[in-house]
Amino acid sequence: MKVTPKLVQELRERTGVGMSKCKEALDLADGDLEKAIEILRKKGMAAAVKKEGREAKEGLIGVGESDRAVALVEVSAETDFAIQNEKFKRFLNDVALEAALCQEADLAAFLKKTYSKDASLTIDAFRALAVQSIGENIQIRRLILFTKNPEISLGVYSHMRGKIVSVVELSGGSGSEELARSIAMHIAAESPDYLRPEDVPSSLREKEEEIARSQIKNKPENIVLKIVDGKLKAFYDQVCLLNQKYIKDPTLTIEQLVAAEAKRAGKPLAIRRFIRWQV
Repeated sequence: MKVTPKLVQELRERTGVGMSKCKEALDLADGDLEKAIEILRKKGMAAAVKKEGREAKEGLIGVGESDRAVALVEVSAETDFAIQNEKFKRFLNDVALEAALCQEADLAAFLKKTYSKDASLTIDAFRALAVQSIGENIQIRRLILFTKNPEISLGVYSHMRGKIVSVVELSGGSGSEELARSIAMHIAAESPDYLRPEDVPSSLREKEEEIARSQIKNKPENIVLKIVDGKLKAFYDQVCLLNQKYIKDPTLTIEQLVAAEAKRAGKPLAIRRFIRWQV
């Protein structure tokens, strides 16, 4: 019986095994679907489909870097024991590097990419092999890409062995990677939600103002306005990165730190964007 792509896909859907391995099994079984399933089961591969139904609550965030990009990838497993396994860590590092090399920012599209170290595998098929090898459900949860160029400096900081990872992108050219990494470390610790007060949604700002007003009783309106402004400033100082006190030197805000470093370097510097991921 001829092995068609449709037949391979059907076996893939029934077993959860990678396309190339399904094709091999069908070739050995002369196109007999049930025999192919039996072949995969005997090899211990079809068991992966059962494992993939279990919930993967634990995980780590991997950082991959190439000449062209920095990629963050979160990969999860079922137990803390599994994510401390060297096989899991190798898989995490391989997938993160692959993301940085191929520069695909869309997770669904990335999973369909051919794995550079084995052209017979897609990234998702490579993941299925990790499921079989480690013995737990392994899922690639999310992906983000930072493209390198001469106009920016990137700083990456990984905390708690990959449980928290932050990235900072500074405009103003390359050469400020150390500053970007220091700010990334600050972000990992202080967990800001926004870059500047202007980025705070108006609905949240109005809610904070309403809460502040509810705490003030029997005061003239001009006094109320001053108190509300003070409370809003305190709120911004907590949730906005540029307003936060720098953890290495609380006499400076992050905005002041960047300004001081820009003056020292003799070039304009600004935080273009940042992210903070936590498993």
